[in-house]
Amino acid sequence: MTPYGFDAGAWQESWDRQQEAYLPDREERFTALLNTVAATADGPAPAVLDLAGGTGSISLRVLRRFPHATTTLLDLDPVLLTIARESLDERSTVVTADLRDPNWAAGLPRRDYDAVLTATALHWIAPDRLTALYAEIRQVLRPGGVFVNADEMADDGLPELTTRLGDVNRARREARYTAGAVLSWQAWWDHVATDPLLGPLVEQRRKVFAEHHGTDWTPPVSWHLDTLRGAGYTQAGLVWRGGRDAAVAAVR
Repeated sequence: MTPYGFDAGAWQESWDRQQEAYLPDREERFTALLNTVAATADGPAPAVLDLAGGTGSISLRVLRRFPHATTTLLDLDPVLLTIARESLDERSTVVTADLRDPNWAAGLPRRDYDAVLTATALHWIAPDRLTALYAEIRQVLRPGGVFVNADEMADDGLPELTTRLGDVNRARREARYTAGAVLSWQAWWDHVATDPLLGPLVEQRRKVFAEHHGTDWTPPVSWHLDTLRGAGYTQAGLVWRGGRDAAVAAVR
């Protein structure tokens, strides 16, 4: 039972503010993901897999946009999963799984999703494993279903400009941190550690991710498109770009 006084909505807001400082066009990428679902869904009740879904940022937006939708949120982080479970309703299923494990999909309630969505999450997976994961994701989509991954994916043709765009965002972010307008990533986690419910889970998180965040591999968008096509998707292309980040979509 959740302790009295734990407000999942407040933690969602806190997470959103921290993430928006790091990703000023965060809502734009979410809109691109939802528009892609709308364009490919088979009816008014899409089934969406929110991959590495964290606190449920994508799932919550899917359920607001598509009131008859269902979502499955999959993640490994005990802190973020706790916030997600307390935020989502009966339209969502929350699954704990490790995407490094080829059997990550074993606990999913279905294998015919209309869409698999993920944002700012897969860059910590090593190249060989990500290649395999792209093919595994295809297997949990229905024919005609779509996979969308939004993450740091530089434009191969604009290397210098892409770097400068990243510098502009970084300077703006640091200015906001300095002014105290928003918590940085580390400051947010320091704050989490003081919470009676979430704090004890931070140590669990450290153990879970002891080997996770060393990869931070961010190939250009061409790598993603080539890999998706090689995994057997019938179509693959770009549905959104913002500075150094982009969203690639692939249709089964």
